[in-house]
Amino acid sequence: MRKVLAVAVLAVTPLLSFSVQAAEKVRIGYWTSGVSLGYGSVLESKDFLAERGIDAEFVHFPDVNAPMRALAAGSIDLAFGAPLAGVFSTAAEGVPVKIFAATQPADVQFVVPEDSSIESLDELRGKKIGMSPAGSSVAVIASAVLAGNYGIGSNDFSLVGGNESRLAQFLVQKQVDGAALRSVTIAQLGDELKVKRLGSFAEEWRKLTDSDSVPYIGVGAVNAGLVDEHPETVARVIAALRDTLAWGEAHPDEVVSILQSSANLPEHDARVYVGQWNAMNRVAFEPEDIETLKRQHQVFADSGLIRGELDDSLFATQPYAQAEQLR
Repeated sequence: MRKVLAVAVLAVTPLLSFSVQAAEKVRIGYWTSGVSLGYGSVLESKDFLAERGIDAEFVHFPDVNAPMRALAAGSIDLAFGAPLAGVFSTAAEGVPVKIFAATQPADVQFVVPEDSSIESLDELRGKKIGMSPAGSSVAVIASAVLAGNYGIGSNDFSLVGGNESRLAQFLVQKQVDGAALRSVTIAQLGDELKVKRLGSFAEEWRKLTDSDSVPYIGVGAVNAGLVDEHPETVARVIAALRDTLAWGEAHPDEVVSILQSSANLPEHDARVYVGQWNAMNRVAFEPEDIETLKRQHQVFADSGLIRGELDDSLFATQPYAQAEQLR
């Protein structure tokens, strides 16, 4: 019996070793602010990537545009919430990057302090407007809709960049006249900062494009070499991202605990974030999503906010299709 067991162990050992070796090492970067902070905290805290055979190394960035610079430098392999405008610009410069999913809808509002005399977006000409830093998708979409819908060019207002908490502080201290803030940030502020809503990115984008689409501010971006040579690895990452999204929706209280411990969010702020989990986070790459991204590129380019032609090869669709088989 001992000999039989020994043979069995020897037979299984190579399989176990192969399983361990089969885990793909992937360096994943994300911006530790805004929407990415909460989703990234849950992704890191759970084992969804490991369960899909991914040995993930997380790299944190304090700047929204830093993940794209890291992808260009080869210091990370993939970013799940990369700024769309930055991806377009980086690809146009010849950097080998591709988009594998749309991950963050533009759930952003134009607001001013409640006691402001400003009543509409066309009154923002010549004003200081707080938003994510220049080059971010928020800044590019805001500039595009202000120019397209109200004739307010990028030189007709002062862009004051910062992360969400900093922008809220600017509003409180009257250092800006208005701001483009995520809906979750506005909800988290509650009575601490009363604001007047002037319009949303979704509303203004529909007006600008005469369509029903909602623009994206964040996408999944990946090194072209990785996705071309190992699309199955990216497919497993997509499956894990989708697992995280579904788990977060089904376990709101556990997400709150993770956000409190890992992201240092107060319970109120964590619960507000969880309440908008599906509005802020997405893992989609259907034909209609790609059409929306293409429309965004056209609007950005027509507005002079980005340069370069759009190559359809930027959209790596194979991993998303493969991920559908991993459900």
